[in-house]
Parts: sequence; structure tokens; C-alpha cells
Amino acid sequence: MKINKYVAEFIGTFTLCFAGISAITMTQGSNLVAIAFTHGLALATMITVYGYISGAHFNPAVSVGVLLAGKMKPEEFISYVLAQLFGAVFAAFLIGWIFPHDALLLVHYGTPMLGANVTILQGILMEIVLTFFLVTVILGAAVDGRAPKMGGLFIGLTVTLDIFAGAAISGASMNPARTFGPALVGGVWDAHIVYWIGPIIGGIIASLLYKKIIMIQE
Repeated sequence: MKINKYVAEFIGTFTLCFAGISAITMTQGSNLVAIAFTHGLALATMITVYGYISGAHFNPAVSVGVLLAGKMKPEEFISYVLAQLFGAVFAAFLIGWIFPHDALLLVHYGTPMLGANVTILQGILMEIVLTFFLVTVILGAAVDGRAPKMGGLFIGLTVTLDIFAGAAISGASMNPARTFGPALVGGVWDAHIVYWIGPIIGGIIASLLYKKIIMIQE
């Protein structure tokens, strides 16, 4: 077992969550441009640094997609997800020590939330679509051996556009770990199931489509 893979997944997920939650807290959730680009830049940077080590999933939904695409060993999957969850929790815990408690309460510790009058089903559907976009780009731009070596940039941009597109509906998590970390530390479990069901289904759909149709030439 190569421990460095799981360390990379821990650090990458930590960076994504720490940067994202910080941006939300500092802007009190009011600057969508800053929030979207902070998440996108954090992901693009960490993928560039750690992509050759672990594949730079930083997201259980991505790991599900990569597993189903046949690009990951089943025995690695659980360790990847645990590393991602621990990284997210540690990021949220550290944020709790850095920022004032009142500021964190105002933004629910940076936990993705459903918009006003948005139902759980609507939130799940939005997360499915957004995660489908993300996992499709990851498979095509980073996992597929035929892809140009610019995956980090385009994956980061996909997260940015997803946040622009879906933040008002579901918070645009696309990532169970990104939601789980601040939810656990802040005790914010509102509609938490949305952020597991939606991303995982989106990842599965993207993976099956890619494996059965797009990767068939390999």
C-alpha cells in the first residue's frame, strides 16, 4: 500500500475545503465570484501538484466514478474516501479555530445549503447534473490516457462554472466530503442526504457513460 496516495488525497481535500470555507466566511457568502474562483483555483492547484501521485480525486463521488470506469482498484477506494473525509473534517476544524464563531454561524460553517424554497429533490437533481459535469471532465481531461496534460486547469474551471450555475439551488457542493467536513464540525445537517445521493449518482452516470461510449476506443 502506497501511503503517499492517501496523504495526497488528505492534503488536496483539506486545501479545497479550507480555501472554500474561508472564502465563504470572509465574504459572508455574498461574493459568488470570489467563492467560485477560490474553489476552482484550489482544486486546479492541488490537481497539478498531486495528480501524478493519487489521481487527485479529492472527492468521494469522483472516486466512485473512477472506480466504475475501471481506472481504480477496489481495495484502494475505501482508503481514498476515508482520506478525503478526514481532510475535509480537519479543514473545517482548523477553520473553527481561526475564524470568529459568530462569523461561522452566519454561513453555517461554510456547509453547502439548499436555497430558499428549494426542495430536497430539486437539490439532488442539481447536484446530479453538476457532478456529472465535473466527473465527465475529470475522466476526459485527467484520467483518460489520451487526454492532454492540462486536466487541473479544466477541472478547476468546471468547479467554478458549476458553482456559478448551481450555488443558488443546492450550494453546488458536488462533493460529499466538502459537505461532510463543515457539517460535522458545525453540526449543520440540513438536507445532508442531498450531498451524498446527488454527487454519487452524478458520478455514476458520468462514469458509465464514459466507460461504455467514450472510452470504447481504448
